[in-house]
Formats: sequence, C-alpha cells, structure tokens
Amino acid sequence: MTTQEIFVKAGQLILSLSILVVLHELGHFIPAKLFKTKVEKFYLFFDPWFSLFKFKKGDTEYGVGWLPLGGYVKISGMIDESMDKEQMNKPPQPWEFRSKPAWQRLIIMIGGVTVNLILGFLIFTMLLWHYGEEYLPTSSVKYGIVTDSLTRSIGLKDGDKIVAVANKPVDNFEGLAGEMILREAQSIQVERDGQKMDIKLPEGFVRQLIKRKGQFAEPRALPVLDTVLKERDGYKVGFRQGDRVLSLNDSTVNYFHEFSLALRKDTNKVVKVVLLRGADTVTLHPKVPVKGFGMAYLLEKQFDITTKQYTFGQAIPAGFNRAVSTLVKYVQQLRLIFVSKEVKVTESLGGFMSIGNLFPSYWDWQSFWTFTALLSIILAFMNILPIPALDGGHVVFLTYEMITGRKPSEKFMEYAQIVGMVILFSLLLFANGLDVWRWITSKF
Repeated sequence: MTTQEIFVKAGQLILSLSILVVLHELGHFIPAKLFKTKVEKFYLFFDPWFSLFKFKKGDTEYGVGWLPLGGYVKISGMIDESMDKEQMNKPPQPWEFRSKPAWQRLIIMIGGVTVNLILGFLIFTMLLWHYGEEYLPTSSVKYGIVTDSLTRSIGLKDGDKIVAVANKPVDNFEGLAGEMILREAQSIQVERDGQKMDIKLPEGFVRQLIKRKGQFAEPRALPVLDTVLKERDGYKVGFRQGDRVLSLNDSTVNYFHEFSLALRKDTNKVVKVVLLRGADTVTLHPKVPVKGFGMAYLLEKQFDITTKQYTFGQAIPAGFNRAVSTLVKYVQQLRLIFVSKEVKVTESLGGFMSIGNLFPSYWDWQSFWTFTALLSIILAFMNILPIPALDGGHVVFLTYEMITGRKPSEKFMEYAQIVGMVILFSLLLFANGLDVWRWITSKF
C-alpha cells in the first residue's frame, strides 16, 4: 500500500468518525438543553491537558481535542469520564443532570444511540435513492467460479456454480462468504456439469474465510480485455480494449483466469499471444513485466448486473430494512466470537487500522457514505451495551431506578464508572494491539 493510499484511507476514517462522534454527542446535547440541563463542554476528540481549538458560547465550551479516540459532552452533575468529584461533592443544583427526573435523564442518555440509528437509516435511504442498488446475482455467474487452494481443498472445481448455502439460496454472489460465516454453514450446494452436488465444509473452513476477510471465490469470465490502462505496459506492447485472447504460447485460452495465471508463470519471459480484434487475428510477442500488463475484465460487461432504482418513497422502507439487516448481521458476528469454535477473537477483532481498511484506497463518496452508515449502526450498538461508562451502562442504572424507585449512590456510580473505563481502555488497547501485531507479522 502506497503512502498516498494510506493517507486517503486515514482521511476517510477521520472524517467519518468525526461526523459520527459530533452527531452522537449532539444526540445527548439537544435533549439536555431541552430539559434545561447545563452542558459544560462539547468536544470532538478528547482533550487531556490541552485542546487544539476551543471557544465558549453561553455556558458551554466547544472545542477539538488532540486525542482522536471519540468525543464527549460534559453534562453538569453527571458522573462521566471527566470524573469531576469536586462538583459531585457539592449539593445538587436545579440545572444539574442528577437533579432531573429519571425519565429525562434516560432520554438524555439514549439520545446519542438514537441519533446514530437514525443517521444510519437516513444514509442508507439517501444512498438507495441516489445510487440505487447494484449487485451481481449468483444466478448470473454463468461460467461458474474460479477456485484457489482454499476452495479446491473442500472439493470445488473451476466452473462450479454455487446454488445455495446450507440449502438456502443466496441471491447476491458477493454475499456468499458472509452467509457461510453467519450461518456457520456445514455445506454448500453446487451445480457441476449439469449435476447438483452437496459439498461438505470441513471444520476450520469458516475460520479460514474470516482470516481472508470473507474472500471466497471470483466469477469465471471470458478472456476479453474489457479495460487496458494506457499508462501500463499492456497498452504499450499492443493490447487494446475489446481484444479477446485466443491462445498463449500456442495453448488455447478459454477463460480470463487461465490467461492471468499463465502470464504470472512467464514473468520476465517473452510470450506469444494470439488475439481476436474485431474480425482480425493479431499476434503479439511481449515480454511479461513483473507488475503485470494492467489489463482486466469488467463484471458489468460480462455479466447481467442487477440494478434497482428507488423513488424517494421506496427508498425509505428499503433504507430502514438495510439498517435493520446491518444491525442484525453485526450482532450475529459478535455472537460468533463468543459461541463459535470456528471464530477466534484474535483473528476477528480489530482497532482503528482494521476499520480504516474498510474504506477504499481511493476517494469514492458512495463507498464513504456506505461505510459511514455501517459504522453509525455499529457505534449505536456498542454504546448501548450494558457496560459502565457507556450509554448502555447509564441506561441500566436509570432503568433500575425507575423500576425500584431507588437511585444508586453516587459513590457506587463513581466506582462503576472507573470499572467501565478500565474495561473500555483495555479493549481499546487489545484491539489496536492486534492491529499492530498483524502489521508487524505481515512484514516478516
């Protein structure tokens, strides 16, 4: 990965998290103001010892901290990450959080999660309305799949057509690996030479898919050069867009992957390539460069891509369904970490580097907003977990108070906050430590 690609990924991650954090904290800020609760600080990122930028308007100090691990609003009279014991030792004031009715405090606490859920839904809705929905149907992979060492190890062959996962059809070809993982599938169904077959998935296969970040198989395509980059060697030696490869070194080429694999074996060698260009036959004798010729086939030119356009009215329920399915799949993934023998925490958990790698190495607004919506849903779920120091921890204590009529002591809340912060920072260090370890081991 080049330095420029790293900066592009990092830029998208920082912008996405900044948007999510500001709006999450705004979800706490607005109801606090509506209930006449004093908000002392509103910060993007944390500001231990100093801030990068700040100004004060009314009772609230707004600013940007230097530690990019989130953000916060400091609500007067609330035990939070600031651990302001001096304020809590004073008598409660009418404008403080602790003086408000439990139902108001509950609304203030769930405000951030609510905003993140709504934001995810709105982004998905707008994406579907503006871009529509485009995917490769599994049924359109008419030439079958291309196998590699992993897929061949379970008995798959080039040209197999995936019919179902665990006897359930999967419409989206790119969703095959995800369905295998989430269903902890023990078998897949394929069509080979017109015959239906049941392929058993051995123990450990799902784990291998997770390690490969869900990369299962590519569709097999014809050896047509749908794109030839002009700045690369392929164009310079005579390949042109639309050429169909007939043979390489006098061996017939039927599919694109056969051509690619054969070229890799002949790196730095002169090869003979016979092409069909329109009605003419063209023969080239290029030397195969180490970095390849810069040629590829395009899915949209060889396969029937399904594109569904939505009116704004249609995009609203579709966006809601997308948000719900995203949340459900994320919860299922977390469940696998705790209950599945196939899934290891050290291979599935990641920190900021893992999140940053979700974004493409080039700036694409559709991808940016798609991953921002995904992160918004994840942020909502993580914050509602019943862990002290998270919104969910406060919600648990407030719910207890509303049911029993007894408010936990401030000393108990203080200790709970400390425990929660230790848990959260430990998880943060562990997850980001795994990222660093993976990066180090990939270099050696």
